[in-house]
Amino acid sequence: MLWQIVQIIFPVFAIVLAGFLYARKFAPDMAAANKLNIDVFIPALIFDALTRKGIELAEYQALAIGGVSVILGAAIIAWPVSRFFGYSVKTFVPPMMFNNSGNLGLPLMVFAFGEQALPAAVVLFVIENTLHFSVGMKMMNSRASLLGLFRIPMLLAALAGILLSLSGGSLPDLLATPIRMLGQVSIPLLLFALGVRLIDVDWRDWKIGLVGAIVSPLSGLAIAVPASLLLNLPPQQSALLILFGALPPAVLNYLVAERYQQQPHQVASIVMLGNLAALVVIPLVLAFIL
Repeated sequence: MLWQIVQIIFPVFAIVLAGFLYARKFAPDMAAANKLNIDVFIPALIFDALTRKGIELAEYQALAIGGVSVILGAAIIAWPVSRFFGYSVKTFVPPMMFNNSGNLGLPLMVFAFGEQALPAAVVLFVIENTLHFSVGMKMMNSRASLLGLFRIPMLLAALAGILLSLSGGSLPDLLATPIRMLGQVSIPLLLFALGVRLIDVDWRDWKIGLVGAIVSPLSGLAIAVPASLLLNLPPQQSALLILFGALPPAVLNYLVAERYQQQPHQVASIVMLGNLAALVVIPLVLAFIL
């Protein structure tokens, strides 16, 4: 069991470490690479995963409900915690809701359960991003327009993939192969970019970061474990939902906080310390679900 967990987490954290060490020495500007990943490589991965032959999207309906439950349930748990400690709800609650299903979640789920887990991992990733760009944006700014969802390449790729899959059609290999190859770039680049981000850990607000690092996985697991039982999920989907619940806050939370000037330094501490805490949390959760 221990060796199995090491085999799963070592490739993930080795690439994160490579990004961190490279950034410490060369301080690369990842803006262009991250934009390419968001606009091209991740949409290709999503479209490929949702349109693979033999994939029945109806199999993932309950999992999608579980993903929504974990995100909204985490908000219900995090809200009184933020009030208890005197934190701004807009600062503390969104990072507890919206987890790192991209940079960390996709690679972990694929390494833990193989390529056959990719469609389910993508479903959870799309759910998290859709809610982040809708509910999350509305939380930060009540005047935010939901029409912006239709300008996000990842969500457009998901919509196109769902429509093609439901139609019963498929792409010819001539087109499907290059799309799959583009998608394969996304996962290692996500991990490397996370490592680069970790050089920006801000220790000034370590207390709220520590509270977030504890509350984030606990609130997610408190919803994911009973939800997986109530929804009667298949064993692999149940394990994926539990792993999804344990993921740390998404880096996007910091970018959104910075955009709306919602205490971005505190949010940065929550995000970065939460991702560092994943070094301990994720192996424990893997030991539980495996």
